[in-house]
Amino acid sequence: MTRLPEGRVLTDPDVIDSYARDRTFLEPGKALGVVLAASREDVVTTLRWASENRVPVVPRGAGTGLAGGATAGDGAVVLSLARMTAIRELSPADEFAVVEPGVITADLDRAAREHGLMYAPDPSSYEISTIGGNLATNAGGLRCVKYGVTRDSVLGLEVVLADGRVLETGRRTVKGVTGYDLTGLFVGSEGTLGVITAATVRLRRAPQAPPATFAAEFGSLRDAAAAVSAIIAAGCQPSLMELLDRATLKAIDDWRNIGLEDTTSAMLIGQSDVADGQAVAERMQELCEANGASFVAVSSTPEETEDLIGIRRMAYQAKERLGACLVEDVCVPRSVLPDMISAVEAAAARHEVQICTVAHAGDGNLHPVFIFERGLAEPPPNVWAAADEVFREALKLGGTLTGEHGVGLLKKRWLALESGPVSEELQHGIKAVFDPLGILNPGKAI
Repeated sequence: MTRLPEGRVLTDPDVIDSYARDRTFLEPGKALGVVLAASREDVVTTLRWASENRVPVVPRGAGTGLAGGATAGDGAVVLSLARMTAIRELSPADEFAVVEPGVITADLDRAAREHGLMYAPDPSSYEISTIGGNLATNAGGLRCVKYGVTRDSVLGLEVVLADGRVLETGRRTVKGVTGYDLTGLFVGSEGTLGVITAATVRLRRAPQAPPATFAAEFGSLRDAAAAVSAIIAAGCQPSLMELLDRATLKAIDDWRNIGLEDTTSAMLIGQSDVADGQAVAERMQELCEANGASFVAVSSTPEETEDLIGIRRMAYQAKERLGACLVEDVCVPRSVLPDMISAVEAAAARHEVQICTVAHAGDGNLHPVFIFERGLAEPPPNVWAAADEVFREALKLGGTLTGEHGVGLLKKRWLALESGPVSEELQHGIKAVFDPLGILNPGKAI
């Protein structure tokens, strides 16, 4: 790797190990080294060298992934893109930005808001996750119920292919159907087809007034899920709709003392960012009360709104305090959300596993987190059995194994249940076209 500028390559074993893992419990292999790419040219040089020497390359952003997608195997080079932090262009007139993969998601949103715009995708890790990582997994976030996932905000990409060639996909226009949709193909491909070095992303008009927010408490998860269905059916079009179960709320309460009531089994947090958002929030309040809510409050100040959203954003850190976490993210049609929640509760009871669940309830995306003893090399058999039951039930209800975290390493054992042999054959064929030597994040995604 002597072709790279001085300081770009790290070889200290302890430092390599810190770059070779993500936020999962998975133990990485022994990687060869780490490349700290600062430019597209660094990525080109790295991939040309890797192709010539048949060395696997694992692209990495901030390491906040929850599926093992950035976990390095033996003999791999970790290609860190965290130093590529330039917002190359921001056009208020055309409502787009061109950003490098190391840009922190929240930083892009803040830059857009200086022009009355916003970057819509906002995963819970938005203050630490990077645009590149969001692109790799097609991340969603709290606002995805209204604004969609990352793919819905991507217009074009700059990608370095496995052999070092540079590919430009997409365009700067909102519309365009010339050729196959290569942009959509790369978003969510988990670094297995190429390394994204820039993205042209769509910005949207920021709401002119602070969103109106409500929080509702329920005696059962199923009642909360029924309220979600009622809100969607009533055409309220919330900009955020998050559900937290009692196990999650208790973990947050034990950590930050949020005043959890003994009778509260679930909390629903919703938001409307339209011009008459207060009226919409009050209508959602009525629907919650009609579906069994024991208490509903609508925020009256931006500070109250931040406090409510802060509860949701604390969820994962609170659960990490309980033990090691197997974090999943099944997604089902919204109409069967109550059935999916009941299935998660049944799996927890049947296999005697602690499961803490939050959900982007407005689009049916659940995050059941399976808690197990810290220090174990992997989850014990009863945890895997409970996860298997949850995945199979999601598929039976017409859902999917992953809504936004990606397949990585953790979900590969279930892929065949959803994909089927024809899809698998085609996906492996696509992989072979873009990465004939199989060096890009091998073993992930497919």
